[in-house]
Amino acid sequence: MPSTDLIVTTEGGIITLTLDRPDRRNALSEGLLTRIEAALEAVAADPTARVVVIAANGPVFSAGHDLSEMVGRSEAEYAALFGRCSRVMGRLRTLPQPAIARVQGPALAAGCQLVAACDLAVAAEGATFATPGVKIGLFCTTPMVPLVRSIPPKAAMEMLLTGAPISAQKALSLGLVNRVVPANGLDLVVREWAEAILAASPLTVRIGKAAFHDQLGLDEPSAYVRATAVMVDNAGRLDAQEGMAAFLGKRRPRWTGGMT
Repeated sequence: MPSTDLIVTTEGGIITLTLDRPDRRNALSEGLLTRIEAALEAVAADPTARVVVIAANGPVFSAGHDLSEMVGRSEAEYAALFGRCSRVMGRLRTLPQPAIARVQGPALAAGCQLVAACDLAVAAEGATFATPGVKIGLFCTTPMVPLVRSIPPKAAMEMLLTGAPISAQKALSLGLVNRVVPANGLDLVVREWAEAILAASPLTVRIGKAAFHDQLGLDEPSAYVRATAVMVDNAGRLDAQEGMAAFLGKRRPRWTGGMT
């Protein structure tokens, strides 16, 4: 597939990765997944990158895996494909930068997984979300991983067992997306979130995002142990000292700009 199936743009610390296979409903082909993975690694290594936005061109956000590439493959080939997809989704969680999903249309199967794997998500009013793999004999097992970490288990199981789509408003009520707006309001919300993140210390955002995801899998006492250790480390950093001094001095903080 041509490399133009992923458009990467940069604006003031905001890196936007735009899926650009509208004729294929932005299906996540092997080539596209490879390019997304490479782009995310480049973002992770870029000290000027502060926010990642996952967007898509055309009426569909993403229909999930490209089924035309999946019939008659070997076990090793399936392992390579699903392994790469899982690395992409996992990398969104481990990126130093927050990831925002800008969902303008249906997000299905691995497309729904892509939304669930992002830290924040805004959806257009007409967007829908589904994990319909069960209907074609391929349970959405890997999409299930971030989905069940984003919405209640029984709601996730209903989506997985029935394959039925849910509306943007239902996704909002379940916690899969943060906001639902008219389609022409998507960029405004993305900009609002990005500007809030850009105004914060990049080091503090990195520390906080990592700690958030780390403690999700822990019981409450263990989560407090982890969170306390992080706060002790965070409090001694230059940006935290500067932030507290700026607050007490009633002035704007001057962040170091560092990510370490």
